[in-house]
Amino acid sequence: MTDINALSQELFAQLDAAQDEASVEQLRVNALGKKGSVSELLKGMGAMSPEERQTFGPLVNGLKQQLSDAIAEKKEALAQAALDARLLAERIDVTLPVRPEQRGRIHPIMQVFEEVQTIFADMGFAIAEGPDVEDDFHNFTALNFPPKHPARDMHDTFFFEEKEDGSRMLLRTHTSPVQVRTMLSQKPPIRIVAPGRTYRCDSDQTHTPMFHQIEGLVIEDGVHMGHLKGVLMDFMRAFFEIDDVDVRFRPHHFPFTEPSAEMDVRCDRSGGALKIGTGTDWLEILGCGMVHPNVLRACGIDPTQYQGFAFGMGIDRLAMLKYGIPDLRDMFAADVRWLKHYGFEPTVQPNLATGLS
Repeated sequence: MTDINALSQELFAQLDAAQDEASVEQLRVNALGKKGSVSELLKGMGAMSPEERQTFGPLVNGLKQQLSDAIAEKKEALAQAALDARLLAERIDVTLPVRPEQRGRIHPIMQVFEEVQTIFADMGFAIAEGPDVEDDFHNFTALNFPPKHPARDMHDTFFFEEKEDGSRMLLRTHTSPVQVRTMLSQKPPIRIVAPGRTYRCDSDQTHTPMFHQIEGLVIEDGVHMGHLKGVLMDFMRAFFEIDDVDVRFRPHHFPFTEPSAEMDVRCDRSGGALKIGTGTDWLEILGCGMVHPNVLRACGIDPTQYQGFAFGMGIDRLAMLKYGIPDLRDMFAADVRWLKHYGFEPTVQPNLATGLS
């Protein structure tokens, strides 16, 4: 009895003095392990009389249970204390920004993509997408390009290696194939815009081998050139955020539209700056026209029942005009200083209610 009481006092004193979970675990092993001090007491019961075992056994088992419960409680308390200390040391004030300023910026091209899509979505246009790698039918034939058209030449188009059947895949030269795919898969009425990358063999201050376009297509009964002009004029006012933008339409030629036109906006180039909506100069900004009947036929649409209009514009060019970017090649130079100057805050999304840019 004296040995049990002395051992109990000693073990609980050691438990009270333990300052960490490792010390508590070592105490558990020393006391309750196979060779622990409490376990050794149980081993000595074999030499006792039945009367002694009836008295000694419950005392040892009681000490074992009390010590086990106390150790578990001590471990839990130490674990909670360690967690509290860690949380206190690693505390972050989430009400303050991590950095004094945002370092990431939205690229002007992506900003203009969002602005343009926001405007056309408000007009009821859906967004359509297609593959960058196209075949001759979707990129040329269905769009009424004659077999010997210059746009098919190697100096304009990136072609892949010729297949066994003589055909060649290519990198799309415009996003018009998306219009073809839409007309082949949907029945009129159709009202879409098709944004995306396009590719042509060209590189200078205002041209790059890879650039970005957005094209629009409307196929409905009774559509005419006046609707096309109205849509584009409303777009220009919204995009440049000017109440009145003067535009003019000049006759032009595109294989996939008839009649075709290029649209110019009034601008002022004096003073070394370009201002849209004022002045006496004109700037070509996009191509457009009524969808050619041959294109409608190639896509399975009866041109005697449905008419449509289409337009296309360069996103890179729109970004240069609106935000005063002098050289198109800088957009692809991956210079973080340039992006910091021309980029946009990622938390501000373009919308027509509070302003696009």
